[in-house]
Amino acid sequence: MITALLVLISIIFVILLTSKFKFNAFFALVLVALVLSLATGSIDQVIPTLKSGFGNTLAAIGLIIIFGTTIGVILDKTGATYAMAHFILGLTGKVKAARAIAVTGFIAGLPIFCDSGFIVLSGLNKSLSKASGISIVRMAASLAISLYTLHCLIPPHPGITAAAGIMNTSLGNLVMLGVMIAVPSAVCGYFWVKIMSSKIKQREVVTSEHDDLSLQNLPGTFKSFLPVVVPLFLIMLNSFLGLLPGKVTGPSDSIMKFLGDPVVALLIGVILALFLVPRENFKQINDMFSESIDKAGPILAITAAGGAFGAVIKATGLGDQVSQFFSMSKLGLIIPFVLAAILKTAQGSSTVAAITAASIVAPMLAALGLDSSWGRTLALLSIGSGSMMISHANDSYFWVVTKFSDISPDSTLKVYSSATVVVSVTSFSIVWLLSLVLV
Repeated sequence: MITALLVLISIIFVILLTSKFKFNAFFALVLVALVLSLATGSIDQVIPTLKSGFGNTLAAIGLIIIFGTTIGVILDKTGATYAMAHFILGLTGKVKAARAIAVTGFIAGLPIFCDSGFIVLSGLNKSLSKASGISIVRMAASLAISLYTLHCLIPPHPGITAAAGIMNTSLGNLVMLGVMIAVPSAVCGYFWVKIMSSKIKQREVVTSEHDDLSLQNLPGTFKSFLPVVVPLFLIMLNSFLGLLPGKVTGPSDSIMKFLGDPVVALLIGVILALFLVPRENFKQINDMFSESIDKAGPILAITAAGGAFGAVIKATGLGDQVSQFFSMSKLGLIIPFVLAAILKTAQGSSTVAAITAASIVAPMLAALGLDSSWGRTLALLSIGSGSMMISHANDSYFWVVTKFSDISPDSTLKVYSSATVVVSVTSFSIVWLLSLVLV
């Protein structure tokens, strides 16, 4: 109980430091993580735990952030993001730009991690915001929620996929029900974002290099989309090939896995983006690379600090305490949902929350009355729903959304974080309704 209270206090403290007192997010996360680690564990493990969480996070998404940032800088400097924005607005109209980016995020989110998708699409999102006049807070949250919903509910995303293996759940059933649940949940999240973003009094300013750039000077639409579409396609293809029965082995499989790795796919995107730079401006490429590193540095630091904070919370053993608390209960689908929600809120990672909750719930399925094929699927989707509750300061994706959109943590909390609660509750409500028919 004391540990849970300390974790709760630390989370509140990080949120207050970064949102109310405008304290630097990196130092807020590291200092609070250090104090929490000293308060809950052995002094010998404080620094190793911080280093492990920091380093593992950088290893997981460091190159993805750098290459994704580079694509964004080149697309912005060459006017490609403006060309893409003009094309999309021509199809949807300026009034529907937020809806267009939400649908784009939903489609892109089917195969790729939410952070990778947001990084790749962030430049386009900013240009759409500027061209349409719609608040970047609304645009960023609309994109973020679509990607996030798919990330937590549908394979091949790592948390839900690993949890499916732990709980021996049919992937076919999972994908079918997951899509049925994700669509209305994301729609509810979109409308919540629309309502909450309208309450943000001071609109965040979107900066662009191309206020005076005429359409005649922009790169072609097809060339502009390639650095975004090709990486997404490669990652998508690799993900879905991995789910097919009778997997192909040999050189072709190895090549596809290599090209479909997010790091390689985004590097290919960087190379394609370089073809957008006019020949007479080739000397500016190194300046673009330098600017990319300058922009990626703070994001890497804050994201890794969030990973360190999450590692410290995980090391407190809060998951074991939650397991013991629920082990004697018989509350059906509520158990997987609440368990995943507590784990997610406490340590930040939806993947860790889903896998941990699945490991705890799997032996309890019979006692919960969920040991049938559909019961296991619904239990897993309850976990997926819970793993969305709530994305805040200890979630690396929270900082990706904040920093890549150049919005304040306070705005992200009010609009995006609150929307994750809405999406989580909505998806669980649909799971519960389905259980009345299927279980």
